[in-house]
Amino acid sequence: MKQNIKKSLVAFCALSLAGGALYAEEVAQNESTLAKAIKEGKISGQLRIFSISREHEYSDPTKNDYTRRATAIGGHLKYETGEIKGLRLGVAGYTTNGLFLDSHKTDYTVVDPTLLGKNNASYTMLGEGYLQYKYGNTTFKGGRQLLKTPMADADDARMLPNLFEAYMLTNTDITNTTLIGGHITRFAQGTYGRTKNSGVGAATAGYSYVDSRDQVGQFINVGEYAVGEDTDGISVAAVKHNIGENIKLQLWEYYAYDIINMIYAQADFSYKDAIAKDITPFAAFQFIKEDSVGKEYIGNVHSMFWGAKAGVKIENFTASLAYTQNSENEASDSTLSHAVVSLWGGMPAFTKGMVSRHMFVAGTKATKADISYNWKKFGPDLTTSLYYIDIDTAPYNNTTYGDASESGFDLIYNATKTLKFHLRGNFADDYKVSSSGATESWDEYRMIVTQDF
Repeated sequence: MKQNIKKSLVAFCALSLAGGALYAEEVAQNESTLAKAIKEGKISGQLRIFSISREHEYSDPTKNDYTRRATAIGGHLKYETGEIKGLRLGVAGYTTNGLFLDSHKTDYTVVDPTLLGKNNASYTMLGEGYLQYKYGNTTFKGGRQLLKTPMADADDARMLPNLFEAYMLTNTDITNTTLIGGHITRFAQGTYGRTKNSGVGAATAGYSYVDSRDQVGQFINVGEYAVGEDTDGISVAAVKHNIGENIKLQLWEYYAYDIINMIYAQADFSYKDAIAKDITPFAAFQFIKEDSVGKEYIGNVHSMFWGAKAGVKIENFTASLAYTQNSENEASDSTLSHAVVSLWGGMPAFTKGMVSRHMFVAGTKATKADISYNWKKFGPDLTTSLYYIDIDTAPYNNTTYGDASESGFDLIYNATKTLKFHLRGNFADDYKVSSSGATESWDEYRMIVTQDF
């Protein structure tokens, strides 16, 4: 009996020791995996210095001309862990800080507002904080993140981009096809949106209909941001499909609850060496259909927009011509009845300018010519480009916006793989801003230096 008890105790102790050893090994293994994931994590980011200057003139003698300038330094710093059984975590901080601002920094005719935060103040924020999980060909990413889609976009045109709180699922099981589905709950406007001061001009250019200037640097319910009403967010679904190397198709559906349903479609065609070696003709078509839904917080909107672009790439030279057209209002229609409403950074029009974004205003027809050349063949990694845009707005657009034109240039010099210098200029002449025929004109220059790491 005692012998059996002793054997049982020995067996129990052995099993306990074995179990403890296995548990300790599992804990050590998990700690090792976590430590490895942290060790294999990547730090990345970008340092950005941005300077802008605009000389503004009015034909109306009751309005004062002005010159406004601003310079800022900032960018973002990001850390993403290595993979733990398909799981990654990422965080990123974003910051913009004004330089050499004078005592009139809150005067928007003196200090340009598009590089800074509320009241032209510097600010820092946690712009990204997400969990990403990959299983096979399916990836889930949830939390604060950067999105680049046609009608909900980062729109990184100044110091800091738009950011989103979203939950997105991507799958590539089907050959040459990407399926996307998800839901967007919050929106943090970037610094560019501060140039849009609510109303139709902002709502058709990618920003809030009720307030754009000071809703910057904070995550806000997408409905509250766009129309001043808390909503259930934006459900997104998309399919992207490539047919060989020459045809790319994409179709997007955005359902912004109680605001608007947006459909975006685009087809891109190209044929490398079609005529001769290094000659590639290309063409693209785009289509947008919008209808207000639910409580119609944006009003009764039913619009249709289309555009086409064609061009050719000959070695390092590229030239293109684009045309877009939006549905027209009737005389009795509201401002936004047949306008394309874009409230969360999206401005995919083929004819958009560096500043001009009236392509989505009801009844607008626009044409854009663009040429560019990369000088690598002669040594420097320098790309130069020129463009001209003509915008013609129909008489019943029910806004103060009229005909306009904009021209501009870009010079982009890549000093190294990570250091880039960018000089931009845009010029508008006799830009009609009221039914009385009053116009405004401007000359604007931007200098941007970016260092990636």
